Amino acid sequence: MIDRIVDENETDNDKPDIEIEISLRPKDFDSYIGQERLKDNLKLAIQAAKKRDEPLDHILLHGPPGLGKTTMATVIANEMGSQIRVTSGPAIERAGDLASLLTNLSNGDILFIDEIHRLNRSVEEILYSAMEDFKLDIMLGKGPSAKSLRLDLPRFTIIGATTRTGDLAAPLRDRFGMINRLEFYQLDEIEKIIHRAAKILNVKIDDKAAAELAKRSRLTPRIANRLLKRVRDYADVNGDGMIDLDLSHKALGLLDIDELGLDMSDRRLLRAIIDNYGGGPVGLETLAALTSEERGTIEDFYEPYLMQIGLIERTPRGRKVTAKAYRHLNITKTKTDKQSSLL
Repeated sequence: MIDRIVDENETDNDKPDIEIEISLRPKDFDSYIGQERLKDNLKLAIQAAKKRDEPLDHILLHGPPGLGKTTMATVIANEMGSQIRVTSGPAIERAGDLASLLTNLSNGDILFIDEIHRLNRSVEEILYSAMEDFKLDIMLGKGPSAKSLRLDLPRFTIIGATTRTGDLAAPLRDRFGMINRLEFYQLDEIEKIIHRAAKILNVKIDDKAAAELAKRSRLTPRIANRLLKRVRDYADVNGDGMIDLDLSHKALGLLDIDELGLDMSDRRLLRAIIDNYGGGPVGLETLAALTSEERGTIEDFYEPYLMQIGLIERTPRGRKVTAKAYRHLNITKTKTDKQSSLL
């Protein structure tokens, strides 16, 4: 796991802040900022389910890390008035683990499975009938004496979260009644999230500083909250606790995060394409070897935001940096670069 201040995943460095992070999570749709289209669709589904006194259809939430999939699952449970059990794909190692989870649910409960694309295939196959028929088929014993037992399950809802829908088996994906993507946030939404978090954390921050943090938060709430806490630390040590624009610049400079939210790892990746391949295109495997990063790390953690802000492009022949990336890195695009990009 990459350990970066702008990494969308939680790291060991975040463990002291886990309780604070949980307190920053909104509990209902009114306090959940952004994702308006998704919220409208979910509100309609929840109202209809309550009117019919039925559980919700199974829901799949997908999109880049840090955009609020886990938080949205909790909000859905609160809005439904349901209990929620939280687990992850890698944690369900055997069919018995899944059976234990499902048989302990009650009618209307929600089971949230993070990283659902990492479920073991044997576990996934048992989940099919559980999701569709609310039946659990288990085998007792082994060999000729083995018997199949079918158990009735309560009517529950599974909410799955994934960053990689392409890794989900089609039969599993098709059993979700609602499939929704969480999009990157707008700058004004990130500003509102920062102001909300600052109020909860009892931190004073002016509008200009909040806008600056929003610009460097990669359009991702988790990163925005993380930057706010790191800048708060700087303000407590080097100021009077008040976060203004000048103090924000100093703190973010110390963290080596530029005006677009890129850190050293992002800039190293862009420079690798420029310096070694004239701006690209370059294949993903080659890029992974060049930067000493895993292929999945580049696809999941670097590319989504770099593509969102127009610094990198995917082409049939590989990854390619844009003219905007050259300008941002203050690199002049040479004739050799132009010729290389046309090869």
